Amino acid sequence: MNTPFVSIIIPCRNEENYIARCLDSVLSQDYPGDKLEILLADGMSTDGTPQIILDYEKKHPSIRYFQNPKKIVTMGLNILIKQAKGELIARMDAHTEFPKDYISKCVKYIQEHNVDNVGGIILTLPGNNTLRAKAIALAMSSPFGVGNSYFRTGVKEPRLVDTVPFGCFRREVFDRIGLFDEDMVRSQDAEFNLRLIKNGGKILLVPEIVSRYYARDSFIKMITMYAQYGYFKSLSAAKLGKIMGIRQMIPALFVASLMVLFLGSLFVKPLIWLFLFELSLYLTANIFFSIKISSKNSLLLTPILAWSFALIHFTFGFNYLRGIIDFWIFKKHLKHQIADLPLTR
Repeated sequence: MNTPFVSIIIPCRNEENYIARCLDSVLSQDYPGDKLEILLADGMSTDGTPQIILDYEKKHPSIRYFQNPKKIVTMGLNILIKQAKGELIARMDAHTEFPKDYISKCVKYIQEHNVDNVGGIILTLPGNNTLRAKAIALAMSSPFGVGNSYFRTGVKEPRLVDTVPFGCFRREVFDRIGLFDEDMVRSQDAEFNLRLIKNGGKILLVPEIVSRYYARDSFIKMITMYAQYGYFKSLSAAKLGKIMGIRQMIPALFVASLMVLFLGSLFVKPLIWLFLFELSLYLTANIFFSIKISSKNSLLLTPILAWSFALIHFTFGFNYLRGIIDFWIFKKHLKHQIADLPLTR
């Protein structure tokens, strides 16, 4: 295997509880140290994140710290890509820990399979030890919760996919199709990867490349995240003229059908029975999967897990519909009316 120079880029904001663990895992990589640089862009954190990074920078010459005045992760990524020297650019996340062979395996597979982007699966861990945090982590890694999102639910062998988290890209990709779209406050990775595929690129998901991701530890944080995911997934579809996958549409279609049936029942009374029937089917499936998953962990998780599933589905679905109205109908993104949303945890 050749040993190309690799630039690791990490955007972050208010990550004082996680950034040290992330940096320790990155610094422990078994890839040659003289072939690595670690670039961080801090989105004007209001906690101790900048000082922690600066302390690491003093001890490790491979680390370089930059400020991201606009606070948004997309801007941070683009700042770092412009500063990166590597032939390969590995996008990492401050909320995540990486095994020591993460970079070496990414390099191995991107060379052997001649692809443009390589990534692995995520082991979703609870943000803390509460039942709520455990339920959120389980919901975010369950097929019932997130559909066929292979990097969350797992695969048995390497396969081409539509997106991966924390991808390792060939530098030439950014020269060919441009940087991350700065309108994409959320879902910027998915939009970029879809744009890459539309331009003939290939993305490889490798099950033996694994990262440990800490999920949100409260329902408010989870709702905020999935509201932004749903909203900006519809923006990506509007920009590229293509829906990223049927799994993106299912929550939106479900929420839309419930809204239509309920509102229709105000004028056509029998429609209320269709509304109740559809809702009861969903609740039955939700409870079934909640019990099935909880039985492998703790049955005390069942009601919290059921609530987590419902929050994910309804929040994502409703905000995808909101995005369709804003971006498909009113073309809000063409009028430069997208509000800046700082990276949130």
